[in-house]
Parts: sequence; structure tokens; C-alpha cells
Amino acid sequence: MTLEEYCRQHSSLPSSAQTLEWIKHQTHLRTNHARMLSGPIEGGLLGAISRLMRPRRVLELGVFTGYSTVCLAEGLADDGRIDAIEINDELEDIIREGYQIAGISGKVCLHLGDALEIIPTLEDIYDLVYIDANKRHYPDYWRLTSGKVRAGGAIIADNTLWDGKVVQEPAPRDVQSAGILEFNNLVASDSRFDCIMLPLRDGMTIAIRN
Repeated sequence: MTLEEYCRQHSSLPSSAQTLEWIKHQTHLRTNHARMLSGPIEGGLLGAISRLMRPRRVLELGVFTGYSTVCLAEGLADDGRIDAIEINDELEDIIREGYQIAGISGKVCLHLGDALEIIPTLEDIYDLVYIDANKRHYPDYWRLTSGKVRAGGAIIADNTLWDGKVVQEPAPRDVQSAGILEFNNLVASDSRFDCIMLPLRDGMTIAIRN
């Protein structure tokens, strides 16, 4: 038994467990990138944070097949809304099917396109931002979203350990790794936020706006 399996056995199932299992199954059937799913531990943490915060406005960058959106909606306020951005429009059908099964279709505005172009058009101030999109653009996502988070709100970023490449010597030169390294430095040095990096799966950073 792996440590992750042990953690799963000793964690509560989310209220959306059946929907998440459906999304997981459909992702394996209909895409070639099932490894990109958040998974039950990471998704469970997103759901727990959502329930603690009771956010009214959530921004998600990188929907994939909608697993993380369903988790982020766990604690959404009654009048809450999620702006979910996904660049791959071929995933729209499975995303919307999952939202409908989860009963959150009316609470999610799905934006199909480039987050770098869409974010500047959004006028809301957000309680919670989740970043899990193109790694090379993580620094740009930080610059575009950090000013859109209310005091006491949070930005959560996935893959911030990037398969351990962040501590390799010499530093890798590919653009994805460079993006993650720059992002990590930006977050750690931004005095507007207090942050913690967790060694959860591929790394998760939580930054809370002062």
C-alpha cells in the first residue's frame, strides 16, 4: 500500500464523490491525459478549503475535465459563482456533462480560450483563485490575478514542485520549468501575501492575501 492509498482510506469522501468518480472514468475513456486529474487527495483539500472559506467568487485557470471545479464548488456560497477558464474547447462536452451531474451548471461560467486574454476582461474581485494551467505562463497568471484577490482571499497553485525539477542543479532550461521557478520566486517575495508550499503530490502552494 502506498502512502497516498493510506491517506485515501483515512479521508472522508466528499459529497460529490459519485460525480468525481464519473469524471475520472470519463477522463480515462475520452482523453489521453488522465494523469492531469487532480485526484482525491488534492481534490479533497480543494474541497476542504472551499468549505472553510465559503467563497462567493472563485476563479479557476485550467479546468481540464472539470474535476477540480466540482471540488472548488463544495463550499461555494449560495449566491456564489465560479469563473472557470479552459483553453482546450474539445473538452467542453465532458466538462459541461460533469457540471450538470454535479448540479453546479448554474454556478459556473465556463470560459473557453486563453486565460491571458480572458482574465483582463473579468471585473470581479475573487475570494479564491486556483491555478493549474500552462506552466510557462504561471508568472503571468500571478501578475494578472494577484491584484484581483480580496484581503483574506487565497491563490492556490498546483505543480509548484514540478516533478522535483525546482531543486535540480543546474536549473532546467525548458520554458515550463523556468515558468514554475519564476512563479515560486514571485510568490515567496510578494509582501502582499503569506504563502506556504506543500509537498502534496507534485507540489501545491497556498498564498493568502494580507
